[in-house]
Amino acid sequence: MNSYTEENYLKSIYHLSVTSDESVSTNSIAAALNTKAASVTDMLKKLSDKKLINYAKYQGVSLTESGKSIAINIVRKHRLWEFFLVEKLNFKWDEVHELAEELEHITSTELIDRLDKFLGNPKYDPHGDPIPDSTGLIKKDELMPIGTLKPNESGIIMGVCEHTPLFLQYLEKMSLTIGKQIKLIEVIAFDHSVLLSVDGGTISISRDVAKNILVTI
Repeated sequence: MNSYTEENYLKSIYHLSVTSDESVSTNSIAAALNTKAASVTDMLKKLSDKKLINYAKYQGVSLTESGKSIAINIVRKHRLWEFFLVEKLNFKWDEVHELAEELEHITSTELIDRLDKFLGNPKYDPHGDPIPDSTGLIKKDELMPIGTLKPNESGIIMGVCEHTPLFLQYLEKMSLTIGKQIKLIEVIAFDHSVLLSVDGGTISISRDVAKNILVTI
């Protein structure tokens, strides 16, 4: 059985590997988990001994098939619980991450499969992230940052890269939520801020905000 800490490491390595084609560095894992590099090294040795990761000092880390399977299962549970908390218990999308962090470690496969069926086998969590199915398959969509739209091109918000409560609260205040249709008016050359048409009005968002909102055309 894997400890909560081991599962969190595997999940973090998985998330970091999704955004990079290269092996995951010890420093990036330490930053993601807000811990010291020395502590990371100790855990990586432990996970390597269990054959859950491929690890060589100074050469980065990658998940083995076994490690990847465990990580994807944790991601599945996390995103299903987030969906449940929002859709069935009326939590807001900025309130569910920490709760799902606790619930994702429940080990009962039967419970998670029944939860999935009860929820109607949802494909996406409240933040637009795809939910792996029971076999570990993840539906991939071609999403792009909102700032890559062309002037007067419309898109639908389908996901966010940043999940912190403050960011999600800001998006809700600006009416930039999942499923919202927007139109890009202009990317300002001076600071790369973005002018959008939303609900018949015009708003401006910063470059940092724009790069964390994903749309489909």
